[in-house]
Amino acid sequence: MSAYLQLEDRFRRAALLGDAEGILHWDMSTMMPEGSANGRGEQLAVLKRAGHEIITAPETESLLDEAAEATAGLDEWQQANLAEMRRNWIHANAVPGDLVEALSKAASSCEMEWRRARAENDFPGILPFLETVLTLVREVAAAKSQALDCSPYDALLDEYEPGGRCADIDVLFTDLRAFLPGFLERVRQHQASEPEILMPEGPFPVAAQRDLGLKLMAGAGFDFNRGRLDISLHPFCGGASEDVRITSRYDEDDFTQGLMGVMHETGHALYEFGLPGDRRYQPVGRARSMSLHESQSLLVEMQVCRSRAFLVSAAPLMRAAFAASGPAWEVDNLSRLYTRVRPGFIRVDADEVTYPAHVILRYDLERAMIGGDLLPADLPGAWNEGMQRLLGIVPKTDREGCLQDIHWFDGAWGYFPTYTLGAMSAAQIFASAKASDAGIVPAIEKGDFTPLMAWLRANIHSKGSLLSVPDLMQSATGAPLSTAAFKRHLEERYLGGKC
Repeated sequence: MSAYLQLEDRFRRAALLGDAEGILHWDMSTMMPEGSANGRGEQLAVLKRAGHEIITAPETESLLDEAAEATAGLDEWQQANLAEMRRNWIHANAVPGDLVEALSKAASSCEMEWRRARAENDFPGILPFLETVLTLVREVAAAKSQALDCSPYDALLDEYEPGGRCADIDVLFTDLRAFLPGFLERVRQHQASEPEILMPEGPFPVAAQRDLGLKLMAGAGFDFNRGRLDISLHPFCGGASEDVRITSRYDEDDFTQGLMGVMHETGHALYEFGLPGDRRYQPVGRARSMSLHESQSLLVEMQVCRSRAFLVSAAPLMRAAFAASGPAWEVDNLSRLYTRVRPGFIRVDADEVTYPAHVILRYDLERAMIGGDLLPADLPGAWNEGMQRLLGIVPKTDREGCLQDIHWFDGAWGYFPTYTLGAMSAAQIFASAKASDAGIVPAIEKGDFTPLMAWLRANIHSKGSLLSVPDLMQSATGAPLSTAAFKRHLEERYLGGKC
C-alpha cells in the first residue's frame, strides 16, 4: 500500500470510532438512565483516546511525510484530504493522550451535573465541575497554541473553524455591534405600528408537535432511513455519518419554538446527508466548518422557515396538527409571530435581530475565561452585566442566564462565534441561491424544498472539505463573507416587508 492509502485506512478507523462515540453521546443525551453516567463517561473517554492514538501514532507522521513527497499521483480530492489529515494530526499530536481522556471524562461528568444544576438553578453546585473542565480546556488551548503558532483562544477556535482567527471575527462583529442597537430600536418602532399579534391558544400536545415536525422534516428532505428525531434538554444534531440523530425540546404552551428547533437541526442533518458519500470517513468528506454547518441550519430555520413563503404551505399543516382555526392561524398573523423582535434571555429562542447579541456576549466571556481575565465564579455577574449592556435586560435566574447552554459544561470552547458567522453566511448563501434559481421561493410556497436543496447540494454540501472556508464562500456566492447580505436581509424582512 502507498503511504496515502495507509493514511486513508488509518483515518477511516478513527472516524468510525468517532461515529460510535457520537451514537453513545446521543444515547446519553436522550434516553440513558442517570445511574449509567459514570460508565458512559468511561466508554466515551476510551473511544476518544483510542481515536486519538490512531492519529498520533509515530507511524502516522512518517506516513504523512512520505505521502507529501509523492503527491503527483493524487487527484484534487486526495490532495485536499492529505492536507486535512495533516491539519487533524497537528491538532491531535499537540495534546497528550492522558489530557484527551481526562477532558472527556470531566466533560461527561460536568454535562450530567449541568442537567441537574440547570433544572434547579444551582450555579454554585456546578461551579467545581466547570472549573475542572476549564482548567483542562486551557491546558489543551496552551498546547495547541504552540503547535499552531496562535493564541490559545484561536487554537480552540481553529478546531471548529479551520483557519478562523479572532482578528478576522472582530472586524465582522465590530460592524454588527455598531449596527444592531440602532437597528433594533427602528424595528421595535416599526413593529409597534403593525397590527397586534394574536397568540395561538394551546395547549399544544408534545405528540402533535412532534408529528408536525416530522411532516415538515419530510418536506425539507430529511432521510428517515438514515436518521431520527428525539427529545433532549438541549437541541442538537449528532449521531454518526450514516445515522444522523437530531433532537428538539417542546413547550406545550408554545409550539413555535419547538418547531423551529426541529427545523434548525434538520438543516444540520441535511448538510450531513449531502456530504460526498464516496469520501465518507475521510477528513475531506466532513463538513467544512461549524460556521458552514450553522449556515445550513440557520438558512433552513431563519431564512426559510420564518419566511412568509414557507408559512403559506406550513400554516394549513399547523392548523390541522392542532385542530385549530381562526385569525391567529392565518398566514399574515403567523408571519408577524415568527418575525416578532423582542429581546429575551434564551439564545435558542431568540429572533434574528437579537440573536447576534447573545453570541457576541458568549464570545466575549469565553475569551475572557480562556485568557484568565474572568474567573468562572464571576461568570453570573459578568453575564448579567453583558445582557444589560447588549440587550437592556437582566435575567432573574442563572437558569435564564449562564446555565442555559450546554457548550462550556460539555467542553466546547471556541464554538460560539460560529453561530453568528453562520447567520451571516446563511444570508449570503441564500441570496446567491435565489439569484441563481428563481424557482426556489415559489417552490417553498408549495412546501417543496427540492430546488433549494439541489442548489445547496451542488454548491455547499457536495464540496465537503475540498475548499477552505473563504474559497467555498467565494465559489458559492462570488464574494468573501461580509456583513452586507445579513444586514440587507434584516432590513428587507423587518423594515421593508419582504419576509
